[in-house]
Amino acid sequence: MWQTDINKQSIMVAGRCFTSSDRLVLERLAMSDAADPALRSVYSFLSEWFSPSPCVEVQTSGSTGVPKRMSVEKTRMVCSAVRTCEFLGLRSGDTALLCMDLRYIGAKMMVVRALVAGMRLQVRMASGNPLADVNERIDFLSIVPLQLYHILRDMVTACRLAETRCVIVGGGAVDETLRRQLDGLPCRVYSTYGMTETLSHIALRSLNGSLASERYTPFDGIRLSLSRRGTLVVHAPGICDGELVTNDVARLYADGTFTVIGRADNTVNSGGVKIQIEEEEERLAEWLHVPFALSSVPDARLGEMLVLLIDSRCPMDDEALLAGMKSRLPRYHAPHRIFRVMGVPQVGNGKIDRKACREMALKFLEGGWGTPSK
Repeated sequence: MWQTDINKQSIMVAGRCFTSSDRLVLERLAMSDAADPALRSVYSFLSEWFSPSPCVEVQTSGSTGVPKRMSVEKTRMVCSAVRTCEFLGLRSGDTALLCMDLRYIGAKMMVVRALVAGMRLQVRMASGNPLADVNERIDFLSIVPLQLYHILRDMVTACRLAETRCVIVGGGAVDETLRRQLDGLPCRVYSTYGMTETLSHIALRSLNGSLASERYTPFDGIRLSLSRRGTLVVHAPGICDGELVTNDVARLYADGTFTVIGRADNTVNSGGVKIQIEEEEERLAEWLHVPFALSSVPDARLGEMLVLLIDSRCPMDDEALLAGMKSRLPRYHAPHRIFRVMGVPQVGNGKIDRKACREMALKFLEGGWGTPSK
């Protein structure tokens, strides 16, 4: 059912079928000005995929540090693709839409899944609303939360999403406000858990329908445990060598499912109170409907001081923001300063750029900007 032999794989892109024998053609198309940039990226990746090299290069997102290049084995990517295709029931002849930056593993794996399952691949430039100019029915779609947000805001594209058979959302957390908008949609929508090192996701959780859950379900063959720090340890034979100790603080349950609380490096120790940034952002997201991020800066009294970066278009004044946050967050968990910004820093796949946020907050603090809490 699954074509795992790269030399026997084929893929339909822009109405044309490509195989390993078309590698030189793909190289020329990747250099051609006639194709749009998104298609050129696909042709370039396919040329690399069909090359004799056993590995391809991918780039980490850089959401918590400097982006880095990694070399990963094609056989491992195939193994990951098979697990996803089996779990989601993808099949030959389905249409998959690629609408993410091909520098990152999530986009590369969409192409590999199409190769393994025999799916047709539609290609669009990465944009806020990738369904805006899609007229045919899509069977399989992979997007980030920001794209989901824009799709649901447009009645036309929201209907197109509803007609999609299966949707996976990765690259960041889906807040509860956004999740509730999926209730009643006939399409299956999943949040993914994974990272570059696990070659995209190793677990999914359903966001809508009767199977909707707060917990992630790992694929068959994936074993999980916790480190001494309480971070998730992934055992993924065929994908990772040995065990992969992540930086994600998690809870494991007896049935094998798990929840992610946040990243260990996003825990702020403010005056002895440990604050998990992602948990507090999730609480605030139900109330704040503009882009924002929590971050921290050094503080002589507290050790670390929690701060809020928020889009300057927010209609509330700082006093109302501070009062609202104090009423919604646990005691001592409210930010101590508010910084209004032209845009919350993000990396290419839609994740918050935590490093850039910290640097921005520090510059604002040193410049004497921001409203302190009372």
